[in-house]
Amino acid sequence: MNLTRFRHIRARRRALKQSIDAFGAFETWEETCVPSYVHPNRAAAYVAWMRLFASVDLAGRHTRWGPVLDFGASVGELAHVLPSQAHPYAFVEQEEPAVAQLLENVPHAERYTLEAAPENHFSVVFALDALEHNEDYAELLEVLATKLRPDGLLIVSGPTENALYKLGRAIARFDSHYHETDIHAIERAAQRTLRMVDVTTVPFGVPLFRISAWKRK
Repeated sequence: MNLTRFRHIRARRRALKQSIDAFGAFETWEETCVPSYVHPNRAAAYVAWMRLFASVDLAGRHTRWGPVLDFGASVGELAHVLPSQAHPYAFVEQEEPAVAQLLENVPHAERYTLEAAPENHFSVVFALDALEHNEDYAELLEVLATKLRPDGLLIVSGPTENALYKLGRAIARFDSHYHETDIHAIERAAQRTLRMVDVTTVPFGVPLFRISAWKRK
């Protein structure tokens, strides 16, 4: 990780810790990425941000930037690592405490419900560690695909749930009771309406999280 990204993580981590008591109010934040971002184990925390940077890097290799939709945005940390040409930034998020934090820190953000987000519009739709929280992930993928402009890109990430990931989760003392599926099932569902154009794993190629890029067939 380069020095600029390290400084960004350190600054954003400090800002989140000052504004959110993620562990004191854990039930409020447990289905967001905030506990990962501010985790006392810095290695675990940095992996959460590496996922963001890897997702943006992957998108940048395959898209002409324009409007972006962040599905399951949490507090909008993705917005802070997107390039300047990735605008306007729109998001879908149902957890109101997270929405309040996002709008405070990204005041130009445009909020949508998934149904209301415009179709055939976005250069990139990001669904980062979000779809595995939903039983209807296959249907959500179909809807997300309709939001892409014809040359648009869907970026999906999620935990591999392999033995190494489960060990890391145990060390971090996180529970995954709210995970309905894993990234492999999500990718199989995506293949019904989309084609994969690239894939990577983090951190540093270690398959804890898998990130894939998709285009319409």
